[in-house]
Amino acid sequence: MAQQRRVHLCTQRPTSTVCVLGTELSLDVLGSAPKDAVAFHVQGTPGVKVYVVHETQSVKLPSSVGRWPLAPSTEVLVTMEALSKDVGDEKVRISYFGEASGVPVGRAMLYLTCVDISLDADTSRSGSVGRTLVDKATWTWGPDGHGAILLVNCDRDDPKSRVMDNSDTAVCSYEDLKDMSQMVLRTRGPRTIFTGHRLVLHVDFGEADKVGVFYGGNSVSLEEYKHVLGGEKLAYAVKPSRHQEESIFFVEGLSFPDASFSGLVSFHVTLLESPEKGLLEIPIFTDTVVFRVAPWIMTPNTLAPLEVFVCSVEDNEDFVAAVSALAEEAKCPVTICPLLENRNDRWIQDEVEFGYVQAPHKTFPVVFDSPRDLGLKDFPVKSILGPDFGYVARDVQKDASSLDSFGNLEVSPPVTVGGKEYPLGRILIGSSFPRFGGRRMARAVRDFLFAQRVQAPVELYSDWLHVGHVDEFLSFVPAPDRKGFRLLLASPSACYQLFKEKQEQGFGEAAMFQGLQAVPKPTINEILANEVLRKFNSYVQNCISWNRDILKRELGLAEQDIIDIPQLFQGNEQAHANAFFPDMVNMLVLGRHLGIPKPFGPLVAGQCCLEERVRALLEPLGLSCTFINDYFSYHILSGEVHCGTNVRRKPFAFKWWRMVL
Repeated sequence: MAQQRRVHLCTQRPTSTVCVLGTELSLDVLGSAPKDAVAFHVQGTPGVKVYVVHETQSVKLPSSVGRWPLAPSTEVLVTMEALSKDVGDEKVRISYFGEASGVPVGRAMLYLTCVDISLDADTSRSGSVGRTLVDKATWTWGPDGHGAILLVNCDRDDPKSRVMDNSDTAVCSYEDLKDMSQMVLRTRGPRTIFTGHRLVLHVDFGEADKVGVFYGGNSVSLEEYKHVLGGEKLAYAVKPSRHQEESIFFVEGLSFPDASFSGLVSFHVTLLESPEKGLLEIPIFTDTVVFRVAPWIMTPNTLAPLEVFVCSVEDNEDFVAAVSALAEEAKCPVTICPLLENRNDRWIQDEVEFGYVQAPHKTFPVVFDSPRDLGLKDFPVKSILGPDFGYVARDVQKDASSLDSFGNLEVSPPVTVGGKEYPLGRILIGSSFPRFGGRRMARAVRDFLFAQRVQAPVELYSDWLHVGHVDEFLSFVPAPDRKGFRLLLASPSACYQLFKEKQEQGFGEAAMFQGLQAVPKPTINEILANEVLRKFNSYVQNCISWNRDILKRELGLAEQDIIDIPQLFQGNEQAHANAFFPDMVNMLVLGRHLGIPKPFGPLVAGQCCLEERVRALLEPLGLSCTFINDYFSYHILSGEVHCGTNVRRKPFAFKWWRMVL
């Protein structure tokens, strides 16, 4: 429906106004009628289309009806389809008639100037700005959706800068401009009309701190780009150029969606008419375009690896070498964070999570920095943040718990649940049962994850673990069939079943941890006879089974999609669980190449029976299993291979805005 504006007429003097292309003017013929008038006649010049709406019927003029009754139900509508060449070059005349008069008892003259004013963005999501017939003031999801997209400009394109690009009010490089979305203001028509009218670009008060807008006029020089909107600047008066019909603005996002911000931002351009001196300007036309700030998106193990990260500390030289060799086999580059930067903090998985942001015109990776802030706390900002590599973090009001580390933040591959598609997978976070003293992920982090919307989070129960991370009992690996992946779950039951099988085969005296100095070496017989260990693992199995049911329900999985990986746990003084031997699901996944913690299981015929079982489970899927010794460098410190590595992965081919929500 066309935007409509009421125009009041006068029989004492002519009225002049602007008609914006694509809008309607509703003429107040009744309000300006002389006292004795009972009917009227309306006539327009060729550039004006006039319609009379009488008793719900719309009649285009000229028509066979010469006069129309003056009644509240009678309405005159005016539109124009061609731009004016001069101010007031088209007109409409209203003639009023009395009851028995053939001569008009009064006339009202309206002079019209047709202009075109349009605020446009890439609402069709094609990567370029064009005019469109879709409703720019709404934003819709799905393959047929529409609405413009904004990136949070959270990288740092100028390496010399001390702040991120969304923390300043300057354009430091042309690369910085490429991170922004264009918004184009088009103004056509007689330029002198803007002498008596003002054009204002503005943003709603509640959204002004979420965006920044830059404008460089006709210049290509970076120095000419000024911050004109956003923050405390709510409005900017645009002066249309005499020689240029388009004004290009560059828009950056400052904040990601969060609990108090839906991600939607509306921009408006309003044409203001200047009345007599001393009176406030009157708005006569507004055009609106809505942007949605792109969400931060996580990447699952099934996406191709682009870069592996690992820390070099005082005692993990062999581990770093093993990870580097695996990455080379997977043809993936390795970034080693040196001791000087990690300050002897090896847990790079806990410090950061790699994701990305995407708009039709640009995609770049963004690292999410956890609140743990230990030795690695400066690494994301000093070594990762840079040109086309963004950064985001969330402030936590209280001291961060172990569950705020990002080993407790994973994402599934794409799934379909009860007919509902999650083409970007679902985020998985660990929490506790609602009980006094239970650990939970900080509200600020949880709110951020839920607000992104495109990877609807699932809460699992992980507080039974000493460290409390979901990556201690689950992982995903690619598969050539079914859903394209398998969920791996740590399984005490599977481990006891394997050990019982080996005992029955006569290998009960086979011992664990062979080759490790100063480590007790229990045999299969001793492990199976340890009732305290068995009872604790029965409890652990119940905890994992609870999560298994949640994962099957929330990810739409069947038993055939799940592989049980043999694993035992032991309790600490607080009855929290630690891995009894290196936790094999806590693995590094690089395509088909898996870096699995070496379990040092009982040797049967010279082979580790745990490694042999895992190979038998995973190699038929086309996966290559490499077992990495992390016992002294990670395992005894309550972590494993996955905890000590991190991976930046290729973004999804699927575009997030095509999701059906």
